[in-house]
Amino acid sequence: MKRLAILDDYQGVALSMADWSSLEPNIEIEVMREPLRGVDAAAARLKDHEILIAMRERTPFPRALLERLPKLKLLVTTGMRNASIDVKAAFDHDVLVCGTGMLPHPTAELTLGLILSLARHIPFEHQGMREGAWQRTLGMSLNGRKLGVVGLGKLGGEVARLCQALHMHVLAWSPNLTAERAAKAGVERVEKEALFASADIVTVHMVLSDRSRGLVNVDAIGAMKKSAYLVNTSRGPIVDMQALTAALAQRRIAGAAIDVYDEEPLPVEHPLRKLDNVVLTPHLGYVTEDNYRVAYGEALENVKAWLAGNPVRVLQAG
Repeated sequence: MKRLAILDDYQGVALSMADWSSLEPNIEIEVMREPLRGVDAAAARLKDHEILIAMRERTPFPRALLERLPKLKLLVTTGMRNASIDVKAAFDHDVLVCGTGMLPHPTAELTLGLILSLARHIPFEHQGMREGAWQRTLGMSLNGRKLGVVGLGKLGGEVARLCQALHMHVLAWSPNLTAERAAKAGVERVEKEALFASADIVTVHMVLSDRSRGLVNVDAIGAMKKSAYLVNTSRGPIVDMQALTAALAQRRIAGAAIDVYDEEPLPVEHPLRKLDNVVLTPHLGYVTEDNYRVAYGEALENVKAWLAGNPVRVLQAG
């Protein structure tokens, strides 16, 4: 009998998102809800499993871990890209890595919600209402404001469309973005420095890579207006979190909304949790029932296809 583990099922919902019982009785299924902290803990817990289902980047799979999983043959990640899996190392250890589809709109919708939360101080006023307060802040209208989109791909493009419906003027930059492609989206292509200096709200939608790591650095944050906000629903390491935390603490920018972090779950003692000008969400961008049904449903399809000798959605080492 082969052993399959579904990792990092924080909400305890994975088994209800697809018909995993259809793998029985030949596959023993284990659900792990708590994060596996570090290579040693992950190796000890996963060394006897042939099949692993990973939810996004919650558990990293570097070479140091993969070489300690002698029985592993199939690693399925939700999404067709996962920067925390060393696909080359998996290939070297005869581990097949497969991905799944995911819906693009849930993260864009959350981004809009975070933008509105910042502009109108919704979390702060909500807490004030619970404490008996009334109208403590002055909000910022989005109509006519400048939105700076860093990365005009699927997600960035969807956020741009949503904010255009609110009559925001959208600026965009990424290393490969042309003025022609920006114009097709009704967006103005500007240089990175101009985007950070002029946008009222900057929202990050880059893929994490060696090139994008630390892209939003101390200089970019320092160029922002004191009244501006930063939103990151992409990946934590794209933003220099130390520089952002310092800028927020010193009120050099008005605030930020963060859904992704260098370390997840975010440690309880992290200084971001203590700031009153930041909206924090626990990496909710992709966390919707619709998205989970797509991701876990296709993960199950991947397992069945592999068992039948016809693997699908295979990820190649880049």
